[in-house]
Amino acid sequence: MNVLFVCSRNQWRSPTAERVFGRDPEHAVRSAGTSRTARRTVSAADLHWADVVMVMERQHKVRLRERFPQLRGTTVVVLDIPDEYRFMDPELVERLEATVTPALERLARRR
Repeated sequence: MNVLFVCSRNQWRSPTAERVFGRDPEHAVRSAGTSRTARRTVSAADLHWADVVMVMERQHKVRLRERFPQLRGTTVVVLDIPDEYRFMDPELVERLEATVTPALERLARRR
């Protein structure tokens, strides 16, 4: 399954998710940001590649849907992880594992 993690600036949350879940051989992962100043800005090609998009906050989903109308048919999961962590913060890793792992398991069962 191709998983795209998205936050605002692609600086802390989504790169952490990419690092943590990139170790899993069952998933190919990427990360990107919604901001024009993101380290890596999400593109139409990223969305086309992704089987599922996991956004850190509801506002990221809104921004993606506004910017990319073709996203309508793509599964987007809102993780509800606020922008209060640094890269690889142990608490962030714990929250990601607690939210992403069950979501990926649910999606895998649907396939």
